Amino acid sequence: MDHPTQPLPLYQGYFGQYSITPADRQGVRLYRLGLLLSALAFAVGAGLGLASAARADLVSLIDGCYLVFWLGLGLSLATIHIYMISLHRLLQVCWGVGGLASLAIAWTAQAPLAQTLVSYPQTLWGIGLTFVALTGLYVKEAFCFHRLETKLLTPLVPLTLLGHLSGWAPIPIKQGLLGVWALLFLFFAAGKLTQPLTPDIGDKSVFENLKKKPPGPTPTELSG
Repeated sequence: MDHPTQPLPLYQGYFGQYSITPADRQGVRLYRLGLLLSALAFAVGAGLGLASAARADLVSLIDGCYLVFWLGLGLSLATIHIYMISLHRLLQVCWGVGGLASLAIAWTAQAPLAQTLVSYPQTLWGIGLTFVALTGLYVKEAFCFHRLETKLLTPLVPLTLLGHLSGWAPIPIKQGLLGVWALLFLFFAAGKLTQPLTPDIGDKSVFENLKKKPPGPTPTELSG
């Protein structure tokens, strides 16, 4: 004999009650999976990059790490919950344009993408948009959950990239910044695995209300 399905618990949101479905929870798991893949790939790529001075053949492996990093970030940006729809779309556009720029540079350059990026800092004007999207994700997490590592990563990422783009940072400084970035990113992604799922879903009544409204002002919160 079939048992009736238990009703989903109701939560009180800003614009009314809402329920959290298994699909909502699965979306958060995918968001965190994307973060973990990105963080692991970035850490491995950074490690290879720091070792590539002694092993030049390792540079070509960094491109594969970048691809996994980019795909993982895309998964996270597809499943993240951000109330400001325009900001969400902007981050996704930056991710997409950064990926296209990376593909174009990898296709036309004579050297691996990572080596081209090191040799020609101006390529960051295109590839760097991927990291603009990543920084936006850090900002969201810092704003919503006050995570210390994301508060540190938010200025660290542009500082590292601008240090390379402008040429003001010597190699040891850039290597140190990259190493700290990789470690903090790993710590952030690992910490998300133990965080309750519900806060990452946010107030669904806000999203449902936004769907009913024509384009216009959105709530000031970035996410729940």
